[in-house]
Amino acid sequence: MASAVQTLRLCLRACRTAPVARRFPPRTLVAARPISTTPIRWRASNTDDNDLEDDDTGEEDDEKMYELESKITQQETKEAEEALMNSEKLVAEMEEMIRETERLPKKARDTFWGEEEDDTDLIAEGTDDDDFSEDDIMSMAHGKLEEHREYREYARIAAWQMPLLSKLARPFVPPTAEECLRFRYTSYMGEDHPAQNKVVVEFSPRDVGLNEAQQLKLRKLLGPRWNPETDVAKMSCEQFGHQAQNKRYLGDVIETLIAQARDPTDMFEDVPLDTRHHKFKVKPRFPKEWRLTEERRLAIEDARQKSLLLDQEKVEAGALVDGKEKVERFFAQPVPAMKIPELVAARLPNRQPRQIPRTRQMP
Repeated sequence: MASAVQTLRLCLRACRTAPVARRFPPRTLVAARPISTTPIRWRASNTDDNDLEDDDTGEEDDEKMYELESKITQQETKEAEEALMNSEKLVAEMEEMIRETERLPKKARDTFWGEEEDDTDLIAEGTDDDDFSEDDIMSMAHGKLEEHREYREYARIAAWQMPLLSKLARPFVPPTAEECLRFRYTSYMGEDHPAQNKVVVEFSPRDVGLNEAQQLKLRKLLGPRWNPETDVAKMSCEQFGHQAQNKRYLGDVIETLIAQARDPTDMFEDVPLDTRHHKFKVKPRFPKEWRLTEERRLAIEDARQKSLLLDQEKVEAGALVDGKEKVERFFAQPVPAMKIPELVAARLPNRQPRQIPRTRQMP
């Protein structure tokens, strides 16, 4: 920051038009003859009176020139000082402007709506931003209303325009045997996205017109792209910039796989079918032995009746324990008095304190 300001100050000093004041007065030099081969000849002492008068006149002219030059020098010095003061003032103003620009904004914690904070998100317009006169809602509320209007617009489209698409609906026609490939595309509703070029294709080896041996070879060629539970192969491509290119590439790959599966040169009979890439999820099922049949229901009902009869016999004989009565009898007992603990010193007999023997002092 300091280097930038110093550079700016030097540039302003170099660009100003006022000359710099001279520190020393100018010295009058004796003009020599421009083209001469002889030395300067000085005036002789025995000159006439006319020559003396001419010399006096030259001295007066020199004094006038000195006075005029001193006045010009003073005027130039004053103008230079004023220009220097103006340039320094301009540099100070620019420094203050730069500091104000680089100064971090202070967070106003005392305000609820953040009226004194800067609008960094450009929610409100910068023009005609007068003081709030309590006659309108604030810019944040206007932004919320604009969001609500957008929701209402999409709701109107869903209510009035989307049902019109039913006129373009066509009845479902199941795919034929020639349409064994199922392509899936991804669309982001008019928005550009890196994943919108991806194309996924699914097919089953049983639907491509191969016999059992050729289907087994095709499953071995597919490798981890084949699902052994559903018998469906799944492949995808997104290396090209358009969906049509990715779809064409997947079609060429499937045609190559089918051609290799039909090649009788090597049927991969010595290669086992590898399914380690797929994890079979075992779903627990309810055992058949635990199902409630009519015979089991009758047996459970008979066991319940026998248990009730046995309890009735115990009640009549008084051998059945009533838990509720036991609890009530326990809480009905009186609470025993709490024993106060005694100190150890109170239980000991009265004893005299032991006397400490005195030590004999040596003289």
